[in-house]
Amino acid sequence: MKLAVKDAAGLLNVSEKTIYRWIADGRIPAHQIGDQYRFNRAELLEWATAQRINVSPEILSEPETNGVALPAVVDALRAGGIYYRIAGRDKPSVLRSVVDVLHLPDEVDRQFLYDVLLAREALGSTGIGDGIAIPHVRNPIVLHLPRPMITLCFLDRPIDFGSLDRKPVGILFTLISPTVRAHLHMLSRLMYLLHDKRFRSVLSRQESREKILEVAAKVEASLPPPPPPVAAAKKTGTESSR
Repeated sequence: MKLAVKDAAGLLNVSEKTIYRWIADGRIPAHQIGDQYRFNRAELLEWATAQRINVSPEILSEPETNGVALPAVVDALRAGGIYYRIAGRDKPSVLRSVVDVLHLPDEVDRQFLYDVLLAREALGSTGIGDGIAIPHVRNPIVLHLPRPMITLCFLDRPIDFGSLDRKPVGILFTLISPTVRAHLHMLSRLMYLLHDKRFRSVLSRQESREKILEVAAKVEASLPPPPPPVAAAKKTGTESSR
């Protein structure tokens, strides 16, 4: 969904004048349609997070998520799969190999997904350090997936991924979600797992799929369960102004 300048200003808690200044400076992701600017909710949230800008809770409100339960990370991993010895000598070839193994519906255009993943990396590496990256699309809604999934890939050889710590990446968690809300939910829980020594240990040893899922389930058990489906929400002024 596309947001107007007024919507973006409200969600970022800044003035419309500030939004226009950011657009002129090339700081904020915006799409020009005729003489107007529009913003993608997922892109805006990702940009705000990277800039450490406090956003309005309304940015997480999505009608598309109503009635949809959010899975646990271990369930998303089961849906996405775990793969070993993924080939590739650089970021583009590795991402190509990853897209080829993803469990996707037949109607999903893999070339389009690959292009979107590359475009996201061009804006800034998804490498989080210590040899791990979490490539993901900026707009999860376009894929029309029924549920979030996380695909874990161990590379045949670590590659330069442009991570801040400059360490080569050998482990990729590719996160694909049908909505922004699901994306944030899965990303936050995945980051929790990646801070756990037990989970990092089975990753570094490239343990079996069964062992990785077993440890992931144990670590995630210490987290609150995923929230239940939310009730249909009334349209806000922001939603109706799109």
